[in-house]
Amino acid sequence: MKFLIDNALPPRVATLLRERGHDARHVREYGMQTAKDEHILARAFDEDRIVVSTDTDFSAILAAQGASRPSFILFRDPDLLRAEDYIEILLPSMALLEPDLMIGCVAVFRSGRLRIRRLPFSGEELGSSG
Repeated sequence: MKFLIDNALPPRVATLLRERGHDARHVREYGMQTAKDEHILARAFDEDRIVVSTDTDFSAILAAQGASRPSFILFRDPDLLRAEDYIEILLPSMALLEPDLMIGCVAVFRSGRLRIRRLPFSGEELGSSG
């Protein structure tokens, strides 16, 4: 899978994903660490990447645009401090997430739970686990 890691997360998240066989880039690798969220989403769209962040603004932008992609993974747990913390949550969920990520969704990890909503938003929540 292809990921674009937002500046809200450590660059090491991209490194760890690459070490596990994924095509992952951090926004700093593009010199986009201060780029507007809309530009990050556009880059992800152009390169068919999944945005990964702790910034809720990406969901709001996707909703406002009525966009069906790019997919977005949001971490909403303040206890995640190290890059390894994010990887330990994300990788075990990849098999479950992949079908929805490939067609366009927002996946939210929060307090040991995963919520998935398909894009474009229609108010219907696809599922959750925990």
